[in-house]
Amino acid sequence: MNITETLEGSTLVLALRGRLDSTTAKSLEDVLPERMLVSPALIVDLAEIQYVSSAGLRVILKAAKVAKSSGNRLVLAGLAPQVHEVFQVSGFTALFNIQDDRSQALAALA
Repeated sequence: MNITETLEGSTLVLALRGRLDSTTAKSLEDVLPERMLVSPALIVDLAEIQYVSSAGLRVILKAAKVAKSSGNRLVLAGLAPQVHEVFQVSGFTALFNIQDDRSQALAALA
């Protein structure tokens, strides 16, 4: 999995590409909680993620807890249908602000 960081105004965007599974979740876990602490608004763009395992869900949930405890905001964007289904079945759609794409995520944080 590749992680690309960009700044859109004051919002940090982490764009992920590939698979978010037990093999790659550690690389996101090394970056995401730290970024949540320093960025008041963060978007995780999942548009180029084809698969998310329970390990990937755990990392994203951990980041949400960090965001909540620090008063920062986290928005997920661009979930492919198969990834959205994983979030829905696991109950994560009720826990996260999920937008269709990056531009809608930016608007949600404005």
